[in-house]
Amino acid sequence: MYTRTTRISLLMLAGLALIAVSACSPRIATRGNAPEPEALEQIVIGESTKGDVTDLLGSPSSIAAFDENVWLYISRRTETIAFLKPEVVEQKVVLISFDAGNRVDIVGEYNLEDGKPVIPTNRITPTAGKEITILQQLFGNLGRFSETK
Repeated sequence: MYTRTTRISLLMLAGLALIAVSACSPRIATRGNAPEPEALEQIVIGESTKGDVTDLLGSPSSIAAFDENVWLYISRRTETIAFLKPEVVEQKVVLISFDAGNRVDIVGEYNLEDGKPVIPTNRITPTAGKEITILQQLFGNLGRFSETK
């Protein structure tokens, strides 16, 4: 039969195996506001207003920066395994555009495959003024004292 130390060793080994397996399971994070398909079906182009859309879907995740008549409902699901970088596994964007009379003009749905990667540029924007050296920065204020009254 098994001795007491053998049983403890087997229990410790089983515990370590359980910890190792659970550490590899992904952590899932869901962020954003994904409208229900049934709610989207109730939006009628040309008839539904901003108030109707708010009542059905809630407030938007974002409003377009240059056009307050474009509302975005954005949701994203990511998975993170251990210490690795999070990976986006699902993304959904619902775009609702309103005309001048605040009636729905366009309803669009986009997913992860519709997205395009944005590559930031490394160019530098020049600023006004002159460039000074570290010594000029350190000693530039010597002798520029004023009395406080």
